[in-house]
Amino acid sequence: MLEIKNLYARIGETEIIRGLDLKIEDGEVAAVMGPNGSGKSTLSYILAGSKNYKITKGDILYNGQSILGINAAERAVLGIFLAFQYPMEIPGVAMMEFLKVGMNAQRKARKEPALNVSEFLKHVKAMAARLEMDMSMLKRPLNVGFSGGEKKRAEILQMVLLNPKFCVLDETDSGLDVDALKTVAEGVNALRASDRSFLVITHYQRLLDYIVPDTVHVLYKGRIIKSGDKSLASYLEQNGYTDIIGEPI
Repeated sequence: MLEIKNLYARIGETEIIRGLDLKIEDGEVAAVMGPNGSGKSTLSYILAGSKNYKITKGDILYNGQSILGINAAERAVLGIFLAFQYPMEIPGVAMMEFLKVGMNAQRKARKEPALNVSEFLKHVKAMAARLEMDMSMLKRPLNVGFSGGEKKRAEILQMVLLNPKFCVLDETDSGLDVDALKTVAEGVNALRASDRSFLVITHYQRLLDYIVPDTVHVLYKGRIIKSGDKSLASYLEQNGYTDIIGEPI
Protein backbone atom coordinates (compact mmCIF):
# COMPACT_ATOMS: atom_id res chain seq x y z
CA MET A 1 0.00 0.00 0.00
CA LEU A 2 2.74 2.47 0.95
CA GLU A 3 6.40 2.49 0.00
CA ILE A 4 8.90 5.16 1.04
CA LYS A 5 12.08 5.01 -1.01
CA ASN A 6 15.34 6.68 0.09
CA LEU A 7 13.49 9.75 1.34
CA TYR A 8 15.28 12.94 2.36
CA ALA A 9 13.37 15.94 3.72
CA ARG A 10 14.13 19.21 5.48
CA ILE A 11 12.39 22.09 7.16
CA GLY A 12 14.20 25.31 6.38
CA GLU A 13 17.89 24.44 6.39
CA THR A 14 17.51 21.54 8.84
CA GLU A 15 17.51 18.07 7.34
CA ILE A 16 15.31 15.77 9.41
CA ILE A 17 14.59 12.74 7.23
CA ARG A 18 17.82 11.21 5.91
CA GLY A 19 17.47 8.22 3.59
CA LEU A 20 14.32 6.67 5.01
CA ASP A 21 13.05 3.41 3.52
CA LEU A 22 9.78 1.82 4.65
CA LYS A 23 7.23 -0.48 3.07
CA ILE A 24 3.75 -1.15 4.48
CA GLU A 25 1.57 -3.84 2.91
CA ASP A 26 -2.21 -3.93 2.51
CA GLY A 27 -3.83 -4.70 5.86
CA GLU A 28 -0.61 -4.19 7.80
CA VAL A 29 -0.30 -2.34 11.09
CA ALA A 30 3.23 -0.92 11.25
CA ALA A 31 4.56 0.78 14.36
CA VAL A 32 7.35 3.36 14.28
CA MET A 33 9.20 4.02 17.52
CA GLY A 34 12.23 6.12 18.35
CA PRO A 35 13.64 8.67 20.78
CA ASN A 36 12.71 12.35 20.71
CA GLY A 37 13.98 14.20 17.66
CA SER A 38 14.21 11.11 15.46
CA GLY A 39 11.77 12.47 12.86
CA LYS A 40 8.63 10.53 13.79
CA SER A 41 6.16 13.43 13.70
CA THR A 42 7.93 14.88 10.65
CA LEU A 43 7.27 11.60 8.86
CA SER A 44 3.57 11.79 9.70
CA TYR A 45 3.26 15.38 8.44
CA ILE A 46 5.10 14.56 5.21
CA LEU A 47 2.79 11.62 4.52
CA ALA A 48 -0.26 13.84 5.08
CA GLY A 49 1.08 16.46 2.66
CA SER A 50 2.27 19.29 4.91
CA LYS A 51 3.75 22.22 2.97
CA ASN A 52 6.26 22.96 5.74
CA TYR A 53 8.69 20.26 4.63
CA LYS A 54 10.73 20.09 1.45
CA ILE A 55 11.46 16.72 -0.11
CA THR A 56 14.99 16.85 -1.52
CA LYS A 57 15.38 13.23 -2.63
CA GLY A 58 13.47 9.96 -2.87
CA ASP A 59 9.81 9.14 -3.38
CA ILE A 60 6.61 8.08 -1.60
CA LEU A 61 4.42 5.60 -3.44
CA TYR A 62 0.80 5.04 -2.41
CA ASN A 63 -0.72 2.05 -4.19
CA GLY A 64 2.07 2.36 -6.73
CA GLN A 65 1.48 6.07 -7.42
CA SER A 66 3.89 8.82 -6.37
CA ILE A 67 2.14 11.31 -4.10
CA LEU A 68 4.90 13.90 -3.87
CA GLY A 69 3.07 16.28 -6.21
CA ILE A 70 -0.31 15.77 -4.53
CA ASN A 71 -1.52 18.24 -1.90
CA ALA A 72 -3.04 17.37 1.48
CA ALA A 73 -6.67 17.62 0.34
CA GLU A 74 -6.04 15.35 -2.64
CA ARG A 75 -4.24 12.84 -0.42
CA ALA A 76 -7.25 12.81 1.91
CA VAL A 77 -9.51 12.00 -1.03
CA LEU A 78 -7.17 9.13 -1.93
CA GLY A 79 -7.76 7.78 1.59
CA ILE A 80 -4.80 9.04 3.64
CA PHE A 81 -5.73 10.19 7.16
CA LEU A 82 -3.58 11.74 9.89
CA ALA A 83 -4.54 11.73 13.58
CA PHE A 84 -2.46 14.49 15.15
CA GLN A 85 -0.48 14.23 18.37
CA TYR A 86 -1.97 17.56 19.45
CA PRO A 87 -5.33 18.10 17.71
CA MET A 88 -6.04 21.74 16.89
CA GLU A 89 -8.83 23.71 18.55
CA ILE A 90 -11.12 25.51 16.08
CA PRO A 91 -13.39 28.02 17.85
CA GLY A 92 -16.65 28.82 16.08
CA VAL A 93 -16.86 25.53 14.18
CA ALA A 94 -19.26 23.02 15.71
CA MET A 95 -17.86 19.51 15.66
CA MET A 96 -21.08 18.11 14.16
CA GLU A 97 -20.90 20.56 11.25
CA PHE A 98 -17.20 19.81 10.77
CA LEU A 99 -17.94 16.09 10.53
CA LYS A 100 -20.84 16.56 8.09
CA VAL A 101 -18.88 18.85 5.76
CA GLY A 102 -15.87 16.51 5.84
CA MET A 103 -17.87 13.38 5.15
CA ASN A 104 -19.84 14.89 2.28
CA ALA A 105 -16.73 16.46 0.75
CA GLN A 106 -15.12 13.04 0.70
CA ARG A 107 -18.24 11.43 -0.74
CA LYS A 108 -18.45 14.09 -3.46
CA ALA A 109 -14.83 13.54 -4.43
CA ARG A 110 -15.52 9.81 -4.65
CA LYS A 111 -18.67 10.46 -6.73
CA GLU A 112 -20.92 9.14 -3.99
CA PRO A 113 -24.22 10.83 -3.03
CA ALA A 114 -24.19 13.22 -0.06
CA LEU A 115 -25.67 11.95 3.20
CA ASN A 116 -28.93 13.54 4.26
CA VAL A 117 -29.36 14.68 7.86
CA SER A 118 -30.96 11.47 9.13
CA GLU A 119 -28.34 9.25 7.46
CA PHE A 120 -25.55 11.41 8.82
CA LEU A 121 -26.92 11.36 12.37
CA LYS A 122 -27.38 7.60 12.24
CA HIS A 123 -23.70 7.11 11.34
CA VAL A 124 -22.46 9.58 13.94
CA LYS A 125 -24.61 8.25 16.79
CA ALA A 126 -23.53 4.66 16.17
CA MET A 127 -19.82 5.50 16.06
CA ALA A 128 -19.99 7.94 18.99
CA ALA A 129 -21.61 5.26 21.14
CA ARG A 130 -18.84 2.81 20.25
CA LEU A 131 -16.25 5.37 21.38
CA GLU A 132 -18.19 6.23 24.54
CA MET A 133 -18.70 9.84 23.44
CA ASP A 134 -21.55 11.96 24.77
CA MET A 135 -23.53 13.38 21.83
CA SER A 136 -23.66 16.77 23.56
CA MET A 137 -19.90 16.95 23.05
CA LEU A 138 -20.46 16.99 19.29
CA LYS A 139 -22.37 20.26 19.56
CA ARG A 140 -19.36 22.07 21.03
CA PRO A 141 -16.72 23.92 18.97
CA LEU A 142 -14.19 21.47 17.58
CA ASN A 143 -11.74 20.42 20.33
CA VAL A 144 -12.32 23.65 22.29
CA GLY A 145 -12.18 22.84 25.99
CA PHE A 146 -11.84 19.12 25.27
CA SER A 147 -9.70 16.99 27.56
CA GLY A 148 -6.83 15.04 26.02
CA GLY A 149 -8.94 11.89 25.93
CA GLU A 150 -11.90 13.73 24.36
CA LYS A 151 -9.68 15.15 21.62
CA LYS A 152 -8.32 11.71 20.77
CA ARG A 153 -11.79 10.16 20.77
CA ALA A 154 -12.94 12.97 18.46
CA GLU A 155 -10.11 12.21 16.05
CA ILE A 156 -10.83 8.50 16.02
CA LEU A 157 -14.49 9.34 15.38
CA GLN A 158 -13.41 11.41 12.38
CA MET A 159 -11.28 8.53 11.15
CA VAL A 160 -14.10 6.01 11.45
CA LEU A 161 -16.58 8.27 9.66
CA LEU A 162 -14.21 9.25 6.84
CA ASN A 163 -13.30 5.59 6.26
CA PRO A 164 -9.71 6.10 5.02
CA LYS A 165 -7.48 3.39 3.58
CA PHE A 166 -4.17 4.48 5.10
CA CYS A 167 -4.25 5.81 8.66
CA VAL A 168 -1.33 7.57 10.32
CA LEU A 169 -1.61 7.84 14.11
CA ASP A 170 0.91 10.32 15.49
CA GLU A 171 1.36 9.45 19.19
CA THR A 172 -2.33 8.86 19.72
CA ASP A 173 -1.56 7.62 23.24
CA SER A 174 -0.16 11.02 24.29
CA GLY A 175 -2.00 12.31 27.36
CA LEU A 176 -4.42 9.39 27.64
CA ASP A 177 -5.24 7.48 30.80
CA VAL A 178 -5.65 3.71 30.55
CA ASP A 179 -9.44 3.77 30.10
CA ALA A 180 -9.28 6.36 27.32
CA LEU A 181 -6.42 4.48 25.70
CA LYS A 182 -8.46 1.27 25.63
CA THR A 183 -11.47 3.05 24.12
CA VAL A 184 -9.40 4.70 21.40
CA ALA A 185 -7.63 1.42 20.63
CA GLU A 186 -10.97 -0.36 20.29
CA GLY A 187 -12.02 2.23 17.71
CA VAL A 188 -8.81 1.67 15.77
CA ASN A 189 -9.02 -2.11 15.98
CA ALA A 190 -12.59 -2.02 14.69
CA LEU A 191 -11.23 -0.51 11.46
CA ARG A 192 -8.55 -3.15 10.87
CA ALA A 193 -9.18 -4.76 7.49
CA SER A 194 -7.32 -6.45 4.65
CA ASP A 195 -7.61 -3.32 2.49
CA ARG A 196 -6.71 -0.77 5.21
CA SER A 197 -3.25 -0.14 6.67
CA PHE A 198 -1.99 1.76 9.69
CA LEU A 199 1.21 3.55 10.61
CA VAL A 200 1.25 3.90 14.40
CA ILE A 201 3.84 6.32 15.76
CA THR A 202 4.54 6.01 19.47
CA HIS A 203 7.19 6.42 22.15
CA TYR A 204 5.92 3.65 24.35
CA GLN A 205 5.05 -0.01 24.10
CA ARG A 206 1.84 0.39 26.13
CA LEU A 207 -0.21 1.52 23.09
CA LEU A 208 0.97 -1.58 21.24
CA ASP A 209 -0.53 -3.77 23.97
CA TYR A 210 -3.93 -2.65 22.63
CA ILE A 211 -3.17 -2.02 18.96
CA VAL A 212 -0.96 -5.02 18.25
CA PRO A 213 1.36 -4.29 15.29
CA ASP A 214 2.47 -6.66 12.58
CA THR A 215 5.83 -4.92 12.30
CA VAL A 216 7.86 -2.53 14.47
CA HIS A 217 10.46 -0.13 13.09
CA VAL A 218 13.01 1.98 14.97
CA LEU A 219 13.49 5.47 13.52
CA TYR A 220 16.65 7.33 14.48
CA LYS A 221 18.21 10.43 12.95
CA GLY A 222 15.75 10.34 10.10
CA ARG A 223 16.04 6.75 8.94
CA ILE A 224 14.90 3.26 9.89
CA ILE A 225 17.77 1.49 11.63
CA LYS A 226 16.03 -1.72 12.78
CA SER A 227 12.82 -3.60 12.03
CA GLY A 228 11.16 -6.59 13.64
CA ASP A 229 7.90 -8.04 14.87
CA LYS A 230 5.92 -6.93 17.95
CA SER A 231 8.57 -8.39 20.27
CA LEU A 232 10.88 -5.53 19.27
CA ALA A 233 8.55 -3.07 21.03
CA SER A 234 8.76 -5.11 24.24
CA TYR A 235 12.54 -5.18 23.97
CA LEU A 236 12.65 -1.38 23.63
CA GLU A 237 10.36 -0.95 26.62
CA GLN A 238 12.63 -3.06 28.79
CA ASN A 239 16.05 -2.02 27.47
CA GLY A 240 15.64 1.37 25.81
CA TYR A 241 17.27 2.40 22.55
CA THR A 242 20.95 2.50 23.51
CA ASP A 243 21.83 -1.03 22.36
CA ILE A 244 20.12 -0.55 19.01
CA ILE A 245 21.34 2.92 18.10
CA GLY A 246 24.82 2.33 19.48
CA GLU A 247 24.98 5.43 21.68
CA PRO A 248 23.35 6.63 24.90
CA ILE A 249 20.16 8.68 24.73
